[in-house]
Parts: sequence; structure tokens; C-alpha cells
Amino acid sequence: MNKILVILSLFFVVQLNAQISGSIIDNKKEPVIGASVRLLVNGKQSNIGTVTDFDGNWSMDIKSTPVVVEITSMGFQSQKVRIPSSLKVITRLTPDRNILKEVSVVQQRLSAQQQKSALTVESMDALAIKESPSVSFYDHLGTLKGVDLTSASIGFKIINTRGFNSTSPVRSLQLIDGVDNQSPGLNFSLGNFLGAPDLDIVSVDVIAGASTAFYGPSAFNGVISMQTKDPFKFTGISSTIKVGERNLTELSVRWADKVNEKFAYKINLFALRADDWEARNMDATEGSASSPSNPGGYDAVNRYGDEDYWDAGGDVKYYAGLGKYHRPGIEERHLVDYNTENIKLTTALHYKFTENITGIYAVNFGAGTTVYQGDNRYSLKDILFLQNRVELRNEGKWFWRTYATHEDAGNSYDAYFTALRMQDSIVSDQFYSNQYRTMWSIFSRPQVRGLPSCPPNSLPVAAFEDSMNVVINQNLDFFNTLHDSTNSTVMNFMEAVYGFPVKNYLTPGTSEFEKLKTHITSSLFTDGGSRFYDKSALYHSQGERTFATERGTYRVGGNVRLYRPNSAGTIFSDTAGTVIRNYEAGIYGGWEHLFMDERLKTSITGRLDKNQNFKPLVSPAASVVYKLNQDHTLRFSVSSAIRNPTLADQYLNYNVGRAVLLGNLNGFDSLVTIGNIQEYLDKPATQRLQHDFGYFNVDGISPERVRTAEVGYRATLWKRLFLDANYYYSNYNDFIGYIIGARIEEGTTAIDRLKSAQVYRIAANATEQVTTQGFSIGLNTFFGDYQALSGNYSWNKLTSDVNDPIVPAFNTPEHKFNLGWNLRNYPIGNDKSKLLGAGVNYKWVQGFIFEGSPQFTGSIPSYGLMDSQISLNRVYTRNNKKVNVTYKIGASNVLNNKVYQVFGGPLVGRLAYLSIQVN
Repeated sequence: MNKILVILSLFFVVQLNAQISGSIIDNKKEPVIGASVRLLVNGKQSNIGTVTDFDGNWSMDIKSTPVVVEITSMGFQSQKVRIPSSLKVITRLTPDRNILKEVSVVQQRLSAQQQKSALTVESMDALAIKESPSVSFYDHLGTLKGVDLTSASIGFKIINTRGFNSTSPVRSLQLIDGVDNQSPGLNFSLGNFLGAPDLDIVSVDVIAGASTAFYGPSAFNGVISMQTKDPFKFTGISSTIKVGERNLTELSVRWADKVNEKFAYKINLFALRADDWEARNMDATEGSASSPSNPGGYDAVNRYGDEDYWDAGGDVKYYAGLGKYHRPGIEERHLVDYNTENIKLTTALHYKFTENITGIYAVNFGAGTTVYQGDNRYSLKDILFLQNRVELRNEGKWFWRTYATHEDAGNSYDAYFTALRMQDSIVSDQFYSNQYRTMWSIFSRPQVRGLPSCPPNSLPVAAFEDSMNVVINQNLDFFNTLHDSTNSTVMNFMEAVYGFPVKNYLTPGTSEFEKLKTHITSSLFTDGGSRFYDKSALYHSQGERTFATERGTYRVGGNVRLYRPNSAGTIFSDTAGTVIRNYEAGIYGGWEHLFMDERLKTSITGRLDKNQNFKPLVSPAASVVYKLNQDHTLRFSVSSAIRNPTLADQYLNYNVGRAVLLGNLNGFDSLVTIGNIQEYLDKPATQRLQHDFGYFNVDGISPERVRTAEVGYRATLWKRLFLDANYYYSNYNDFIGYIIGARIEEGTTAIDRLKSAQVYRIAANATEQVTTQGFSIGLNTFFGDYQALSGNYSWNKLTSDVNDPIVPAFNTPEHKFNLGWNLRNYPIGNDKSKLLGAGVNYKWVQGFIFEGSPQFTGSIPSYGLMDSQISLNRVYTRNNKKVNVTYKIGASNVLNNKVYQVFGGPLVGRLAYLSIQVN
């Protein structure tokens, strides 16, 4: 046993018994902070490296001298330096005019590897994040080319690319260090609410388009890939405090330490609190049967429980002047907790078993309260998220990664359904409507009859109704008062019947209202409340191996995943002890090779995925990148993607009152359309017995598929203007949407031909093919040593004429552009310890139709937003140590142009802030 231990220790331990050091400066003899220094082995970068500190100094433990290191830093030409001994070496870097000093696009940083990228990739690095004028780096992603960002609330931001945007971004994949950041129950990421803190982000890549062959299922329309800082390379303590409008308070701390050449760790703590924007849209929904001027009410966007309406039931003379009437409903602002809170705690332990093999154990914990918009609006209250990751890797050669994600919905509830449950718990809709008609006939009808312009009963019914509508429109104040009085009379009558203050329970601000709301929101759906239970989990394991040969580079890999939903019947069909498990697995392989003196790169990738409920599917991809010369590159790619139906698409069983939302593994038969039922109700009784309900069936759900062809061009013009343009064309098949139908019970006579009906919304695939296309172009340049300009334009279009009602809405502006200016590290006078920074970005978005649920479908007007910031970077010396402090003041939407970014969401206004970051 002892011999085995000795052998193992010799295998894993690398003796590092020499130290080299140096200092890196620029052409003005100023220190270069954060430059990367990598040890070269046989001319290639190894895993041994470090970065310079605030004085430009670096040191590294090695086996022996002499050695060669490669020094790289953004904005400078890379250099290979031979270190002959342990004596300190001073290296002066030459500025690279071909590197943009601004928020960069990955393919525009002119390294050889990035020039040959076949994907459309937008990126931000750590410096760009620090200089972003937006309130967070995630907000600033919306300024990148081809990227759409939607704010459903302060805490919930959604990233989409290339159309079919949704507040439930199931078609985008978000990765943090290669780990899927999705909520196991929802099957999509909650923006960066449960993601990585700003201080720990080293880069963010947004890969547009179909990418399943590269990233696996769910990489359908795009990938957001975040890389966090390696504690071996980024050590020390950093902290940020930020305060701003809407009582914004944010604190972030990062601590990382390289204990020795084998072990390093990091800890991140992030806390945020703010008053969220309130959703107060009182416009009528597109499906409202009444306009806002109707005295009997209407269906407002952010008022819930007012959707149904009643009328005189055909007896317009007896109920003279009644017209259409709705229940008062309850506004969202009285139902939702707008006190946004977010806590993130992440840690990672890195251990180098050998010079090239590193083991990682990482924990990502997130918690908080925010507002989420899906089919309804939800208060995600006290939600918890925990992710554990174990990884072993040899960078550039292979990795094995396993992680588990657990969530707890806490005290989260459905705000829309809360209003329905509150109203129904006091007075049912049927009872309310009947009493309303009765009270109108007793107290209001005589007053209507007393109007001089009231039409006589001798008129035919149609003529009487038309004349009465004219009278109502001419006397709106009078009829408004009558309806208010009728509603109060109904409530007073109910109080007399029930013996308790019924009206108070539905009047916001009263103690009875708060008591009832607390009862409903704290009770599960299955117990008559609106709170949902979700303690779902997912488990994932993935491995990959890369082989470099003379005939090209080969990559093979595979993954397995287990979903374990657990909603206790409040979301999924896991009722009465039913246990749901969902497995999926995939394997992939790829080959790439350089031809023509490395000017031509070709690659082919194929992937096979299998979900337990569906047939295996193949996702191939191929690309060609041709480098015309040093400054011009062409690329062409054909890619594909699949998206397995989410857990909701397969297992959902969610009663929202007006309908039951169902997953659809096995299909449904004998359904009737809502339009057909309406036709039946509009017929006279003598014709109802012969009515044909037109039953239809719905096939079981299947995965979505998309194929995309893309061509792109990159160029560096006049050594200072950077251009990247691309055009894509996509074909979608089996898009997953929803069909609305009803199961009915038929009678045998005209009176009871339709005995009952239950409405369902069922997940289903579109039957028609959908095609989209788009074009985007980005331009970046700089002038002088400190300033940069950037601009980009995106065009996205749904090109096929599709009438299939279950195709998900495109929800994307056809035209969008950004214009930006940036000032970086401008010295104030001759004091190099005081550097000025500034940035401005203007974004314009063309108006579009946002189609969500019937409650949240409508027009988003065109809008423009401007973000700006000004910052001062100071270097202080304390006890012979330099401390770098950045003072920053800025604002998202600095002109306070209040806009809707999602229909049903809040008006998003300015968010000004002041921050101090210390390194």
C-alpha cells in the first residue's frame, strides 16, 4: 500500500523549485494591469500562468530556467519573452492599433483562432463590463448586435436572439462555466437572477442561432455563455457598492487566493435590494369585450378578475341600459410583492493534480424575490436555487463535468389566479352576475326609464338596443354612477346575507383584504390557494475529448441528464404520489482541419440526442471559414438544432380558473373549438339540436427542429475600422405552441344539448413550416489613444405567411440599432493615478406585436433608450500597497423615457446609480 501511495504521489505532484518574475509596462512606461503571462512548453501555452498586479508586476514558480513565456493584454501586441534566469525582467508592450478599446465582438479581436470562428458571436470582457453604462452587465448585453433584451421586472431580464422572443426563454441556453443555469422546473434561466455576480465575470459570449450540434439540446435560437474568473489567475479582494433610484442598494464582494501553485479558491457574495417597477397598464386587453369607456367596466391588462362579462341575456328591454358589465377585478399592484431582493453566494475550489490536470468543486447559491411573467404574472417570492459542480479537466484536451441543480419555489404564487381566487372565495361569478341583474332591474332600471331620451318598449328589440346604446354614450357619467351604485348594492346585499364585511375583503388597503390575500397566496393550488410548490431538480454529467492529429482536430463527447420534477400536483401531473422522471442523453463528434496555409478552415459536427419519450434526433452542422488576407475573412455555415419539449409541454396540469393548461405526451381526442361553442350559443333554440360541434383531435407533442444557413464577413479596414456582418435564413418545423379546445358533455334536447364544457390549453406542434431571415452588421472604430465609437444594426423578419394559430409569436422588432461612444483611461493632467472614463449608448427599437397569453397580447410602440456613465479611476498607496478605486455615476435610460418592453409588464423608466469599486 505504501508503495502505491508513493507512486501516486509521484504521478500527481509536480516539483516547482524555481521562481521567475518581471514587470510589464506600456510605451509610456506605465504599468500594464491584468496582462496574462503564460509559460510556453514546446511552443504551446501550458496551464501555468499568472496575471500582472496593479503595479504591472508578476511572478511564477517553475521547474527550472531558462523558459519562454507569452505575454498578452487587450490593446497590445502579444510578445514571447525568453527568461534566462530568476532575475526580474522588464517587458515593454507595443500598442496594437488593430485591437479595439471598447466593448468588443469576439470575432473582431484579431487573434488567429477568433478570426476563424464559424459562429456569430457577440462578447463582453471584464473591462467592458466594468465600463458599461448600463446598471449591470446583463442589461448591457441588449446593446450587442442581434441581441434582444426584455425587462419583465428589475430582477427578471430576458435575452433572446433571432426571433420568437418570449418571457419564458426556453429556446435560449444560458451557461456559466459550461453549466446549464436553467431552473429545473421552468426549463429556462431566470435571466441572471440566479446567475453569476458582475465581479466574477471575465467574459460573456452570446452565440446567435441554431447551435445544438455545438451546445446540445435547448441551444435552439442562441446561447449565452458566461466565463467566471479563475482563482489561479485573478487573486485578491474586490468589492463594489452601488446605490441608486428606486431605493437600489447593491453590495458585491469577491475574494480569491492562490494558496500555492496547486490550490486556489474564490468566494463571491452579492446582495441587491430595489423597489421594482409596478405594472399599471389600465388599457383594455385586445380580447376585451368592452372598451375603457364602457360604464359596466372592461378587461384591463394589469387588472385581474375582470375578464368575464355578462349582459341582459337577450332581454334588453327588461334590463334597460344594463349593457355589458364586468366584475371590478383587482389591480396587480395590490397583489404582487414589488420589493425585489436578490442574494448570490458562489464559491469554487481549484486543485491542480498535475501541471495540466485541474479539479474543481463549485457551489452556486441564489435566492430572492422578483416578478416573472409567463402565461400569467407571478410573484417569485423567497425562491431558492442551489447548484453543485464537480469537474476534472485538462484544458484543451478533455474534461468531465457533473452537476446537480435544486430549486425551491418558496412562497411564490400566481398573481393573476390570486385575484380570481379572492373574488370567487367571497362571491362566485355566477352569483355575482345574477344579483347584479336583479339589483339593476330593481334600482337602476327605473332611473334609466326616467331619462327623456330613453327609447320606448314598442320598438323592435334590435332598434331598442341600438337606441339605448346611443343614450348610454350620451350619458356616460350617469351610467357610470348607476353601475358603481349597483356594484355597491350587490356587496351590501352579500354582507347582509353572509353577516360579515364582504366589500372590505375585496377592497385594497383594508385589513380584511390583506388577510384574505395572505390566506390565498400562502395556500397551495390543491388547497384552494394560488401558491405553487416546486422542489424540482436536474442532474447532468458530460465528458469531452479532443484529439489533434495531422489530418485535423477531432472532438467527441456525450452527456446524460435526469429531470426530477416535484410540484405536489400544483404544476405538473405528479398528484397522488405519482413520481415523474425524465431522462435524456446525447453523443456528439466533430472534425475540423486547416487547409491552404491555414487560410481555409472546414469543420463538420454531428450530434445524436434521445429523450425517453421521443425518437432519436440528429443535429448536423458544417462550416467553412476562408481568410482572404490578414484583414478580410468570409464564413459560411449550415447548422441545425432541436428542442425537446419542456417538462411543462409534457407533464403540465395547471388549473388557472378559466382553463386547465395541459402537457401532451399522448394526444387528445374529441375536442371542440371555442368558436364552435360560441356559434352554438348564438343559434336560436330551434336550431341547436342539429348543431355540429366538429370534434377534432390533437396529436401528442414532439421535439422542435430548425435548420439555418448563414453567411458572414469580417474585415479590418484602414487598420482602425472593424466590420462584422452576417445574413441568416432559417426553416422551423414542429414549432411547439398551444391549442385551445373544450371537452363537452352533450344532452339530447335543445335545452340541454350542451350540458357542460371544460376549456383546455394543450401543448401541440405547428403543422406548417415557418421561415425567418435576418441581417446584422456591426462597426467599431477608435480615434486617438482613448476614444472609441461603435454601432450596429439588426433586421429580423418572419418571412413565411403562416396562419397556423399555434405557431408561437415572432415577438421581435424588425429593425433595431445601437450607437455608442466610449472614453477609456483618459489621464487627468500629468497625474497617471487619475484616469477618466465615460460611455454613452443609444438604442432604438421598432414597435412590434407582442403575443403572449390572451391577457398579455398587444402592441409595443417604438422606443429609444440612452444609457450613460462617467467614471474616475484612482490609484491610492497604502502601506506600500496600491489600491485601485473606481468611482462611477451613470444611468440606464438616462432620459427617463418610460417604455413597455413586454406587453403586460411595467413601464420601464430611468435607473440612475452611483457605484464605488475597490480592487
